[in-house]
Amino acid sequence: MALKQKGWYQLLESFSGCQFYSPRMNWDELRPLIMERIKHRAKDYPVRALIPVANDVVKARALLIEGISTLIKFIPIKACKRRAKNQDHTWIDGTLNDILVPVETFHLQGVSQDVIKHDQKFDFERFPAVLELCRQAGANVYDECLYKSSSTSDNGKNYSVIAESLSQPKLTSMAKLTLEAWERLRAGVQKLLLVYPAKVCKRCSEVHVGPSGHKAQIYGVLKYEGRQGTHLWKKAKVDYLVPPNVVWRQRPQDPLLLLDNGRDFYGCAPAVIELCLQAGATIPVKYFYMMKIQG
Repeated sequence: MALKQKGWYQLLESFSGCQFYSPRMNWDELRPLIMERIKHRAKDYPVRALIPVANDVVKARALLIEGISTLIKFIPIKACKRRAKNQDHTWIDGTLNDILVPVETFHLQGVSQDVIKHDQKFDFERFPAVLELCRQAGANVYDECLYKSSSTSDNGKNYSVIAESLSQPKLTSMAKLTLEAWERLRAGVQKLLLVYPAKVCKRCSEVHVGPSGHKAQIYGVLKYEGRQGTHLWKKAKVDYLVPPNVVWRQRPQDPLLLLDNGRDFYGCAPAVIELCLQAGATIPVKYFYMMKIQG
């Protein structure tokens, strides 16, 4: 049986030109070979054709933060401070982080860097995942930009924008620019993820920008992990790096107070989209299905 299985591997290799490994392969011996290939692959980065895309993502993100920070000074937003299920909401004033959810990841020195172990997690800084992706893609991400973004995502305060009294036309113009920045940001991240590896844990939603993941337990020892627990990585999509943070929206035909038993009937939208809509921006048609514009 073993000879027959080996014969099939050799036959497939001869037709496909690919090398197949036996299920009984010693992965401890194979790992150095894989890491060596990653190091050679790192020489191909950054991809020159994608450097303008990465730079545009950095600019779009800055414009988005500035736009949201301005709009929420004129459009009231609320956030629930409770996380428990089956309890009434306790509303407080919302902040930038309630619209643009911060996602952080480890800041790597290079694509070929060794896997970060749990006892090394305090040796590496954590930066916004989008900026780490752009930095690896060759963007001009300055240190002051990284630290400013990190402090913003930590404390939830608004970007350094002086809110002035805006007329409705100016407010609508700001909403349009903010919406454009949102679309540019997500489209650019989508392009970068086609080339640069990023992973997300299926268990805890931890994001890692790089080829090999890490072994650090960010939120302590979880019930499914134990002391030797590891992350279960899968390929990350745009929504994991730029969460849409979908919120309920109130249409003209909806009651003044949205009730839980109407969840199947109410429309919803990403928080950025709803904010820009209320400020007067025209929303792309692709969001109409979830917003249930036609009822």
